[in-house]
Amino acid sequence: MSAHNENTMNLTLHVWRQKGPNAPGKLETYEAKNVSPDQSFLEMLDEVNEDLIRKGIDPIAFDHDCREGICGMCSQVINGVPHGGQDRTTVCQLHMRTFNDGDNIFIEPWRAKAFPIVKDLVVDRSALDTIIQAGGYTSCHTGGVPDGNAILIPKPEADYAMDAAECIGCGACVAGCPNGSAMLFTSAKVSQLAVLPQGKAEAATRVNAMTEALQACGFGNCTNHYECQASCPKGINVKFIAKLNREYLKAAFK
Repeated sequence: MSAHNENTMNLTLHVWRQKGPNAPGKLETYEAKNVSPDQSFLEMLDEVNEDLIRKGIDPIAFDHDCREGICGMCSQVINGVPHGGQDRTTVCQLHMRTFNDGDNIFIEPWRAKAFPIVKDLVVDRSALDTIIQAGGYTSCHTGGVPDGNAILIPKPEADYAMDAAECIGCGACVAGCPNGSAMLFTSAKVSQLAVLPQGKAEAATRVNAMTEALQACGFGNCTNHYECQASCPKGINVKFIAKLNREYLKAAFK
């Protein structure tokens, strides 16, 4: 690489490397040189990987897709915080200007029993899909688009449902929670449908099925640490956990 430019940064990365689910893992140290402050965190990792490939070293495996803060694939714990700790920011939207020349940066995968490591920074998050498959949908006939538009829904309920639907399923809430709980994710999916007429017909079976799947997948219990809300790149509110609890109690009485 070229000499250090005064407008760029040199960083030391401590990256979790693990060859497979059953292999031992450890932090390995790499240098990221001439990093532009305008680069995203993933672009910086791309350049580090190019350098590793040139040296004959296996590149760092990490998840990514849209790189627009939409898909939630870029799951990394940076300096101990999911997605790097910037307010409502995914890793792909985390820019290097938030770091300083000479910084040490620690990069690890999501740490949760329900998210086994596949390789390096990549974890298996299919447990979230299992929760959705258990009941995160409506199977009753809702007609076509014109029929949906004909159902009058009060704006407060519509806004509430949209706030819950903003969840992108990245799993940061699980990684941030000291219990490895997926309650924020599950509650957002339950709440999204619970307030809409299309979702009320199956509300009781949905909350029971999704809660049972949550427990079966090995997620921990919620003990109100609020780390889930703080870690969420979309700012999903813990009020939805309270809503899930109310829906669960209603289902029990039914």
